[in-house]
Amino acid sequence: MLGLSKAKIRVNRLWNITKTVFPETPLIIYPNYNHYKSMEKIKNRLAQERSPYLLQHAENPVQWYPWGDEAFEKARSEKKLIFLSVGYSTCHWCHVMEHESFENQDVAAVMNEHYVNIKVDREERPDVDQLYMTFVQAACGQGGWPMSVFLTPDLKPIGGGTYYPPNDAYGRPGFKTILLHMAKKWKNDSNSMLENSTKLMKILENTTAFDIQLGTELSNIMKPNPKTWITCYSQIEIIYDDEWGGFGMPPKFPQPTILDFLFHVSYKMSKSSEGKKSLEMALTTLQKMTMGGIHDHIGQGFARYSTDEKWHVPHFEKMLYDQAQLAVSYTTAFQITKHEQYSDVVHDILQYVGRDLSHEQGGFYSAEDADSLPTADSTKKREGAFFTWTQEEVKTLLDKPLDSKSNIKLSELFCWHFSVLPNGNVRPDSDPHGELLDQNVLIEFRSKENTAKKFEITVENVEKELKIAKNILYEARKNRPRPHLDNKIITSWNGLMITAYSRAASAFNVEEYKQRAIKAAEFLEMHAWDSNINLLLRSCYVNDDGNIANIDKPIPGFLNDYAFLIRGLLDLYECTLQSRWLKWADELQTQQDELFWDKEKFGYYSSSDKDPSIILRFKSDQDGAEPAGNSISALNLLRLSILTEKSEYRSKIDPLFLTFAGRLSNSPSALPTLVSALTLHVDSMTSVYVTGDLDNPDLASLLSTIRQRYMPNLVLAHADKNSLSELAKGLAIAENGKVAAYVCKNNTCNLPVHSTEELIALLDGTVEKPNSVVA
Repeated sequence: MLGLSKAKIRVNRLWNITKTVFPETPLIIYPNYNHYKSMEKIKNRLAQERSPYLLQHAENPVQWYPWGDEAFEKARSEKKLIFLSVGYSTCHWCHVMEHESFENQDVAAVMNEHYVNIKVDREERPDVDQLYMTFVQAACGQGGWPMSVFLTPDLKPIGGGTYYPPNDAYGRPGFKTILLHMAKKWKNDSNSMLENSTKLMKILENTTAFDIQLGTELSNIMKPNPKTWITCYSQIEIIYDDEWGGFGMPPKFPQPTILDFLFHVSYKMSKSSEGKKSLEMALTTLQKMTMGGIHDHIGQGFARYSTDEKWHVPHFEKMLYDQAQLAVSYTTAFQITKHEQYSDVVHDILQYVGRDLSHEQGGFYSAEDADSLPTADSTKKREGAFFTWTQEEVKTLLDKPLDSKSNIKLSELFCWHFSVLPNGNVRPDSDPHGELLDQNVLIEFRSKENTAKKFEITVENVEKELKIAKNILYEARKNRPRPHLDNKIITSWNGLMITAYSRAASAFNVEEYKQRAIKAAEFLEMHAWDSNINLLLRSCYVNDDGNIANIDKPIPGFLNDYAFLIRGLLDLYECTLQSRWLKWADELQTQQDELFWDKEKFGYYSSSDKDPSIILRFKSDQDGAEPAGNSISALNLLRLSILTEKSEYRSKIDPLFLTFAGRLSNSPSALPTLVSALTLHVDSMTSVYVTGDLDNPDLASLLSTIRQRYMPNLVLAHADKNSLSELAKGLAIAENGKVAAYVCKNNTCNLPVHSTEELIALLDGTVEKPNSVVA
């Protein structure tokens, strides 16, 4: 997108403007948890919302408004600044700022007198979040949540940051001081602030601009290098942690987009040093995460990130999108290695999601909080309270002899294996606020083989005893107050989960997983898709009675909602070979192209142009906690162009890559999923068409051969008379109901094969049969 030097110039210009109107403040000063003001419980306008995050603030003394015309009109008519606060319901620092400032009557009085105050759930409105987070990151050098932004009445940003402490400290102004400063400056010098806001917006517009024009000859544009994957691999290898796995310095995130890219490189270059190193990096990271505290050894699933390099002490919130993507990565690891240590984790994740993040009708909830009450009698929540243990608790609960060796207590083996210590096992630098004093975060620093040697029992008995211990602790943990559950059902994240269940169902041949994926897709079809106007919704909600509902003005879906659901449906189609899912994916892609495709400069915008309150639209160009919508769209277009043979899909593929040519050239590791898509495009996809009755055991055998393999370049389709592609229809007619498989690449298909041995030979490239069909 931008060269580094150009970006730095623009960021510096942005900072020079903002610092003249906004006093320099830290992004984070550790809070005083004991400073809580009394408050009167009077509900504000957020009480009418359905977002769990907005409802958390419904009884604040702050006169909060949801994002919408009522708030905008009030700001314009009263000529007031807008204070915009953006967060999400499981955000630890959002809770802190609420308690310290938004529940404080004095702070609320200042906010209500001088500002129109707007609360936004970033998970409901990623467009609002992206717009103003881009500003905050450029102005402050970093960002995070809660995000705090000051806007003019016409919604232009003039200052902002993240968490602000309530009071002045260490020579820095507190939140109340900042509020008064901005209000005074607006009252006395609004013209200069408006002038600055115009300059800021111009800089943001230039920073996010893409310069490719429709009429430009493609040969004259800097094209993405087909060897971009090599640069991407090299950039990732540099930041790889050889000892503990993972990438970059703490805090360490799982980064499944990087893991999936590395698996792709290991497939593409299996015999090379790069391929072998890629596989080593991905597998080591998954192994260390499995053993780490980021993995919930008692209740399954993974936390959002680790605060240290060893994956030991996590930020304990659990996000649906992490579970979905990691389930896919571990599934891939099993397909490659056939080692049960990876399949066990897939089942672990899906057990957690199915039990704790699932609505009975089929949708998936968003997240579980990091904070909870330590006991039912507690009045103050603590981070990690639900997940950590004192050694005394463990000894009391596991005070029984081993089944396999009666002179050793179960607690002794468990404490040894999971490093449970008398004074806790959390380093002070991983616990700056002292919330984890004397607590233990379970981590497997020792292997089961080492534990078996220590206690002179077999590895099998170690596994058996640990399973018994985990079950006891799980039952005990159920008596603790649970963390808050954000039961908002987000379409894009549900799409990721459909992919996870579909791929696991295919790889492990588990009918339950297939049915769960179908149930989720049917749920979205019923509650998030308006077939009358071909509109996908961003989210839906759960009433107190458990029924599904929506807000009065439903939020239309964004690029990620369409792209992630399309991929989920394509994976579900390959899992079931039911054409209904392919047809719906086709419908959604058509609508996505209509709403988000930039006809002049290519690529997909993250949001449509239907909402005038979004004063600047962006094109997602980074695979972060979630893959970028453009990255997944590239993969979807590659698959759909084969499955439907539609030229309108094929014609968008090259322009999409060209849109991000600069980004792919300079910083490909920021877009590993898009690099994978580019590599697949350059190398050409392989498609396998199967014919015959889906209930035929011979066809099931062929399908099992395909599905158990890791082939990132493969598209699977059932050829029948109702297929969307003419090639598939022709193959179905040629076979006339017989079971067969056609392997096709570069517009050419091999002769049909009818046995698993022949199919394996073709897929492995060990034999090439004469061409029979030109696609």
